[in-house]
Amino acid sequence: MFNLKKKKRIGELAVELGFMTEEQKNSILAQKNISGRLMGQLCVEQGFISDEQLAQLIAKQYSCKYARIDSMNEPELLKLLDIDFIVKNKIVPFNFYDNHLVFAVADPINYFKVIEEIEILLEYDFSFVIVSSRKLDKFLKKLEASKDLVDVSEEMRLSVVKESDKGEYEISTEKVDSEESPVVKLIDSTILDAINKNASDIHFEGSGRGLIIRYRIDGMLHQITDPMDMGGTNPVISRLKVMSELDISEKRIPQDGRFKLKIKDRFVDFRISVLPTIFGEDAVVRILDQQRMAPVKGDLNLGDMELEKIELFRLRRQIKAPYGMFLMTGPTGSGKTTTLYRALSEVNRKNSKIITIEDPVEYQLQGITQIPVNEKKGLTFSRGLRSILRHDPDRILVGEIRDSETAQIALQSALTGHQVFATVHANSSFEVINRFVHMGIEPYNLVTALNCIVAQRLIRKLCRCKVKRKMSEKMLVESGLNPKKFQHITFYDAYGCENCKGTGYDGRKAIIEHVELDGDIREMFIKQVSTLVLKKHALDKGVVFLRDAAINEVIKGVTTLEEANRVTFIDSARPETANLSNYGVGKKF
Repeated sequence: MFNLKKKKRIGELAVELGFMTEEQKNSILAQKNISGRLMGQLCVEQGFISDEQLAQLIAKQYSCKYARIDSMNEPELLKLLDIDFIVKNKIVPFNFYDNHLVFAVADPINYFKVIEEIEILLEYDFSFVIVSSRKLDKFLKKLEASKDLVDVSEEMRLSVVKESDKGEYEISTEKVDSEESPVVKLIDSTILDAINKNASDIHFEGSGRGLIIRYRIDGMLHQITDPMDMGGTNPVISRLKVMSELDISEKRIPQDGRFKLKIKDRFVDFRISVLPTIFGEDAVVRILDQQRMAPVKGDLNLGDMELEKIELFRLRRQIKAPYGMFLMTGPTGSGKTTTLYRALSEVNRKNSKIITIEDPVEYQLQGITQIPVNEKKGLTFSRGLRSILRHDPDRILVGEIRDSETAQIALQSALTGHQVFATVHANSSFEVINRFVHMGIEPYNLVTALNCIVAQRLIRKLCRCKVKRKMSEKMLVESGLNPKKFQHITFYDAYGCENCKGTGYDGRKAIIEHVELDGDIREMFIKQVSTLVLKKHALDKGVVFLRDAAINEVIKGVTTLEEANRVTFIDSARPETANLSNYGVGKKF
């Protein structure tokens, strides 16, 4: 089947296949000799090769086949083995033909550790293929999430917990008999179901017909219940208020809170916002499942964002700058913080100190000091940022710049030898300057500190069940596209299958607009020239705007034109210099 004796080392194979240069190999070897870590993992962390390329190298090293885990199209094979067995042993039934079962593994040794157990369970011939370790871990996490986290039964209860001053978790909710509390049962089962479906938010909405519950999945709302007659929404909202330690008697003003649940031996954080409406009160619960999102070391990197090579190169160049500000902008839920975590993971080295201040801490990263904002205790962004500077950090992450004081301190930090990563809410990269001006920041001070501005959106990706469609000339014109230039482009539409739960989409990916500040752009910002002039200059410098990036994904068949129109603005005043050279279609839209 394969030879356990390796033919060549990873570094030699990487050079041989053109994945790395001899100089890069020698650099990694020097680090390996010092740290004693695996060569392949070091190559991935340094960005010399991708995780998929590492899988190809391992396959060649052991003279076996390589495959992509996302190409598996026989989900029924997963029923051959218990999910716990698959997850524990990191071995996935991948393909089946002629009474022969193929397993996907990241490490060939794993296969031989469990082959005897598999032979007892199944009566087939076996072989295996090598897949990306990172992609396999993501697949297994998704597979594990497909199981019921807790058996929803009469005995089901989620423990609401809070953190004491000593950092210990304590149960803070009274024991309630489940038979007398259908509301408790409803909320518990809803939360479990939302986590199981990877929802980011749960919406409890009152209406004239009763209580409606909706989930936000991949940025879109889905109604999951018919209106329920529960005697109004008051009992549900009151229960959520009790869990969040809010005032249940106050129903006239908005309230914000948080709570923590213990689910299957892990803690999940929730943020809640309650708003008075004409039908009582509505509540939105944001789910922050840190353990599910938390990456293993080296798991987060910019390479997994599936960006164009030139954009990836430019981003990596900026995050390695010795000082200055790397600014991310976009609406809530556009993936800004995740991208900054990816950037920090790539520059996280033992010889540098990174400190973050966030509200809340969404990922827990090894080797990085992370501070959660606690406004009730007086720990604000500005106060925390002042204290951070006394700890001599090399890089700082400011979760969000909300006020003038935080902006001033962040800019001063960027001007005095620190590299500052930060986010701010603005609709586009060029509107960031106005956002800071409204905070009372002088444009000169801002552009002096800024290295780049990255605007980001998340766009839904089509599931593999996608179907071709013929795009009408009217639709192209309404989308701001030249029908003559797009007449030979193959467009796709969402269809729906079991894999995508009938939505036609499977996950999301980031699209970015990356503006690097050169001398000309800095001078234009200071002079406050028109956005049209700025865009023309940016286009000449090779900047790909968000709209162009979205259309690029449509052309590649990754998403639909409707999704691109939903996520990005159709600019009728778009500069005539805009072109499709990045897509190989033509010179103008």
